[in-house]
Amino acid sequence: MSGASHPWFASARFGMFVHWGHCSTRGGDISWPLVGGAGSLLPHAHPVPVAQNHQSAFEFRPDPGAARLWLARAREAGMRYAVLTAKHHDGFALWPTERTDWSIRVTRYGGDLVAEFVEAARAEGLRVGLYFSLCDWHHPDYPAFRDEDQPYLRYLGRRPAPEAWERYLDVLFGQVEELLTRYGTIDLLWFDGQWERSRDEWRADELAARARSLQPGIVINDRLPGNGDYDTPEQALPAVTPERPWETCMTMNRTWAWCPDDDDYKDARQLVHTLCEVAGRGGNLLLNVGPRADGSLPEEQVARLERIAQWMAANRDAIHDTVPGLEPWQFYGPTTRAGERVFLHLLYRPYDTVTVRGLPLDRVSGVRHLATGQELEWTANAPVQALTAGGATGEVVIRVPPELVDDVATVIELIVGGS
Repeated sequence: MSGASHPWFASARFGMFVHWGHCSTRGGDISWPLVGGAGSLLPHAHPVPVAQNHQSAFEFRPDPGAARLWLARAREAGMRYAVLTAKHHDGFALWPTERTDWSIRVTRYGGDLVAEFVEAARAEGLRVGLYFSLCDWHHPDYPAFRDEDQPYLRYLGRRPAPEAWERYLDVLFGQVEELLTRYGTIDLLWFDGQWERSRDEWRADELAARARSLQPGIVINDRLPGNGDYDTPEQALPAVTPERPWETCMTMNRTWAWCPDDDDYKDARQLVHTLCEVAGRGGNLLLNVGPRADGSLPEEQVARLERIAQWMAANRDAIHDTVPGLEPWQFYGPTTRAGERVFLHLLYRPYDTVTVRGLPLDRVSGVRHLATGQELEWTANAPVQALTAGGATGEVVIRVPPELVDDVATVIELIVGGS
């Protein structure tokens, strides 16, 4: 099944990623401190001894109902789906799995965080996604990571006995089955951790087939080797736009989970500009939040979500259900299109006017400022010979009054009929 079979995903454009786990009790990135960090890729994933890392699970006690607060903000920000780290590389399950003893059951929290998340997402009208890491640095049959296994690259060479690996695969398949049978419709399955084993070792084709048999409409990402409906560039836009549906996942600062020491945040303008560029290339942006241990979102993340929500309230038509608009030479910035509506995303402040090239001038019937609906003055330019002959293709020069320039990003809408 291809990504084209999932029209909701191909046009969603914006979603929320949630990295959460017992690591939030101490503050610091998720999973990677257990294996000694991840170098410059995760500069705040400082090494933590194995016993200390695991101890924080017994202190993890989120407030009930936290997911409803995040997902209400997601909806307000114009997000259309959300993905929760049901199990990250450290093997800790946010649901009471029957397959291992390393889950929310060992904590002082008495519920099921996956169930809370799924219910909250549905209440806010969002599609439900679950992240599941194929690897498990806690399970003895994987095998479990030990302090003496550092550095991480040495651990990558460890393999269990064949019978232990079969036992682990039984756990892996069983946990995926739990997630896809306990909670009703699951719209998206976000695999990760695939680099540690081969396609055959994971029995990836069998796992994908099993997931689709349990949830026939599910969307699966590309991190289950040899399978998947869409591509997942991480932390940046791809240099070349993928040919099939795609999504870039990105943090607001430099860490995935809550890290009080990481104050290197992108501002709201940069995040909105990224969203505009992603939409202009036909992709989705999966923007991450990292709740604290109690489930509350850090103030820095809340402030950015609120500013994005303000911008999306006025400009969401230029993002949702759009396709890429014009060719890059026609306008120097991202563009999107929905039918006869063409949206220009101004990521730089204009000098009085902006110019759009290569348009059929007799089909341009309106130009307006999207957020306010105000009609804008514009003129048409083309060679005299083309103008006199009729049906000219040329430039549209639009005057942008200074008072309509948005401090985050200005969007102009053109109505271009018959295109």
